[in-house]
Amino acid sequence: MKILAIETSCDDTSVAVIKDGRKILSSIISSQINLHAFYGGVVPEVAARAHIQNILLVLDQALKVAKVKISDIDSIAVTKGPGLIGSLIVGVNTARVLSTIYSKPLIALHHTEGHIYANWLEKSETSTPKFPLVCLTVSGGHSNLIYMRKDLDYQIIGETHDDSAGEAFDKIAKMLGLSYPGGPIISQRALLGDETAFGFPRVDLTPKPFRNEAGYLEKPLESLDFSFSGLKTAVLKEVRALEADGHIKDQDKNNISASFQLCLNEILVRNTLRAIKRYKVKTVLLSGGVAANSQLRAMLTEAVNSLGSVTFYHPKLVFCTDNAAMIGAAAYHRALINDFSDPLTLTPDSGLKLLSAS
Repeated sequence: MKILAIETSCDDTSVAVIKDGRKILSSIISSQINLHAFYGGVVPEVAARAHIQNILLVLDQALKVAKVKISDIDSIAVTKGPGLIGSLIVGVNTARVLSTIYSKPLIALHHTEGHIYANWLEKSETSTPKFPLVCLTVSGGHSNLIYMRKDLDYQIIGETHDDSAGEAFDKIAKMLGLSYPGGPIISQRALLGDETAFGFPRVDLTPKPFRNEAGYLEKPLESLDFSFSGLKTAVLKEVRALEADGHIKDQDKNNISASFQLCLNEILVRNTLRAIKRYKVKTVLLSGGVAANSQLRAMLTEAVNSLGSVTFYHPKLVFCTDNAAMIGAAAYHRALINDFSDPLTLTPDSGLKLLSAS
């Protein structure tokens, strides 16, 4: 089964052709990072205009690299949401037109679904993740722990109460006067810093023990949720203190980067280990833009491998950030159960919720 997938939820214009949910025939990504770096973040209107300019060129290149024509395609897949509404409109309308003109079934996807199924790309049937599993999805828009008993069955068991992990990286970088996007530059700075220089708080949202009606002390379940606003405030306090003493030095920026990164990653790993223990899973997945963080990958690899009975997967770096290949991988499983959308009525949804297949 060949699926033509389109992803335009934020600032990357991407089209891919995926076979059987695993094999990549083509994966083209047109990045807008340089365009938005000038503004220090993604500007929705600028992103939408760039998608309009790029989408047909990227589509044409994806078909040429895959050596296929639209007539060879079995289904069209597209990210319906969540994301920037202007960006989503470009991708959804392109998919609707292709589906209608060429009479191809249309599959609408949640962006996070794609990130999860990036872990299936370029793997054989015998080496794909096994259920039940827990996926830690961390990006600029999401920080979730998702439990899956089977394909397309999603239960969010942990989520952020405020900033996402990726958002925290970007905001800390901005505090330090570093460039956009924040994740890569913070990671580079961290390599030159002392991760013990600052004792930033490892926020734990587990409720305090309480006494029940009989007077006995009860211990609540450990929380799987995240909160990074306190960590962000703690970093801001240190930055302001250093600035009050004069110009903040490069080594101070390195030390803050290293201490912040370690703190955030320890929180992510801690909650993931709690989820593994509670849900007794066979597999742990890592996905999303922050999954490209080398320290997080290393920490999770060591932590999960130490358990012995659990297997850990993470995507290749190119499939951590937004891409259409992951959308094609997820769409394959929707196609298997004939979960198609009407191209005449499909509309993008910037606040789309992640739902299991019916």
